[in-house]
Amino acid sequence: MAIFKGAGVAIVTPFHEDGSVNYEKFAELVEFQIENGTDAIIVCGTTGESSTLTHEEHLDVIKFCVETVNGRIPVVAGTGSNCTETAVYLSTEAEKYGVDGLLVVTPYYNKATQNGLYEHFKQIADSVKLPIILYNVPSRTGCNILPQTAVRICSEVSNVVGIKEASGNISQVAKLAALAQGKIDIYSGNDDMIVPLLSLGGKGVISVLSNVAPRQTHEICSKFFEGDVEASCKEQLRAIELCDALFCEVNPIPVKAALNLMGKEVGSLRRPLTDMEPANVERLRGTMKEYGIL
Repeated sequence: MAIFKGAGVAIVTPFHEDGSVNYEKFAELVEFQIENGTDAIIVCGTTGESSTLTHEEHLDVIKFCVETVNGRIPVVAGTGSNCTETAVYLSTEAEKYGVDGLLVVTPYYNKATQNGLYEHFKQIADSVKLPIILYNVPSRTGCNILPQTAVRICSEVSNVVGIKEASGNISQVAKLAALAQGKIDIYSGNDDMIVPLLSLGGKGVISVLSNVAPRQTHEICSKFFEGDVEASCKEQLRAIELCDALFCEVNPIPVKAALNLMGKEVGSLRRPLTDMEPANVERLRGTMKEYGIL
């Protein structure tokens, strides 16, 4: 059984002006998501700026998220690292807090071989009992989980159950779906490719878009699963320009700017990320108005 089906939000981590985590705002964001039909919260992923959280902050945010959600929808914690031992530590600690699953990114910078990826994910999975979703995002990690490797991992490691596919390569996703034969839960990691991936048997999306348009992102998935593919596709296409604007600078720069434009007051970003360029803010503002969320 899938950890979740539908639209999971890759939730941002809000900060105070001094750079500390703003837990009050975080709780408000969680409530906003749940009230608008989001199917799962994915905490401390790329969008949550996990790479610039200390280990203590990382785990505190996960714990706070679990307590705030309080079992209403699944919570999936990002616990990946380019150091296998660190990923094991974060994963075992997150398990203690009662998360429903883990999202484990491909180790970045090291550029592991496919066998190295297998060993990395197996060691992490063996350290916990939780179900794990692999996270393949080669544009950020410099390392691609090939379909054959993903199938090998999921076939031989019982608690690795899914993959967030953010390669942007629909041919690779099709190859993965063909090889997996339904044995891997596939989630889109690209908001502009939700419907194409669902058409290949995907379970949903782990979404940046959902931060600002949770109801609409949920409905892209729910309408597809209900059999109204035409309505699902229409909502997907309506969101394309907004998706483009949300990625006109590196994630999560635009989505934090968008939330601030909506009055959510999520604060700035931790370095080396910087605030959005003014011209791009205006582009984003216009796109959000056209979409109907401003």
